[in-house]
Amino acid sequence: MNDDTEPADHRPLVQALGITEQEIARRKAFLQFDAEDAAALAGINGLAEKYAEPVIEAFYRHLLSFEETREFFQDPKRLKRVKNLQRAYFLDLTRGEYAQAYIEDRLKTGAIHERIGLPVKSYLGMYNFYLRAVADHLFAAYQDTPERALKAYQALLKLVFLGIGLSIDTYVQRREQLIRAQQDAIRELPTPVLQVRERLLVLPVIGALEPQRARQLTEQLLDSIRATRAKVAIMDITGVPLVDSKVAHHLLQTVSAARLMGAAVIMTGLSPQIAQALVAIGVDLSEVRTTVDLQSGLEEAEALLGYRLVHPGADGQAPS
Repeated sequence: MNDDTEPADHRPLVQALGITEQEIARRKAFLQFDAEDAAALAGINGLAEKYAEPVIEAFYRHLLSFEETREFFQDPKRLKRVKNLQRAYFLDLTRGEYAQAYIEDRLKTGAIHERIGLPVKSYLGMYNFYLRAVADHLFAAYQDTPERALKAYQALLKLVFLGIGLSIDTYVQRREQLIRAQQDAIRELPTPVLQVRERLLVLPVIGALEPQRARQLTEQLLDSIRATRAKVAIMDITGVPLVDSKVAHHLLQTVSAARLMGAAVIMTGLSPQIAQALVAIGVDLSEVRTTVDLQSGLEEAEALLGYRLVHPGADGQAPS
């Protein structure tokens, strides 16, 4: 499936993915796609001209029979447009020319599919249908020379998998861009160090922790300890999905640095997954105060500061 709503110049995408002429040559060599394969495909171009229309019609009937792919073709004008583009692509497969223009078109297609949210499973399923349909036409046309049909079909498989690899590269690259943008947004979010009472700070950490953000949080916490003369700081990581070894060791250094400044750090909200991961990678938390949740951390912090919790009696008054 193709669309023409994406900008025509994809050189930045080619550069971002490192798709050089040398890289394309390596990929073709890995797939064992050579000049003989290109010639075999060029040799069936006339046949492709004949089977393109019925294959495309069958192709879109198949897509429209499933709700998850039908939603992309609700507009009849768009459906007509993508059919025309698809026909051009199918015929390009048998032109015998697979240089820069072909590569950029495959990258463009992958970028469009990712942008409109087409699932990878649907993208691969569409190729599966096309290849089976083409195989039927090929072997029917060359039933007296099946070896020619097989050679052309094998060449087509190599070329199609070259295109699939390029398109999926754009899926991955776009998703990585999104993840980086989300990480940047998280880093830019202010993480306040809250003073909940005299000499007691709480640092709620939400979102992914990576080394740079861990350093920022450390600086914030140590600056707040100095500014408020805090004696206890609670670092609540309930909202952190994962802590790797680098971040864990950085947090340990933060605890040590706070201790040198005269403040104890209590780490709260360790999930079972994070706790197991830290044990598995050999992180020693024996010198770190930890509690299961923020409430328990607050109770321990207040005990360290000398406050005594008094539970009300049955009549709502403190027991005598």
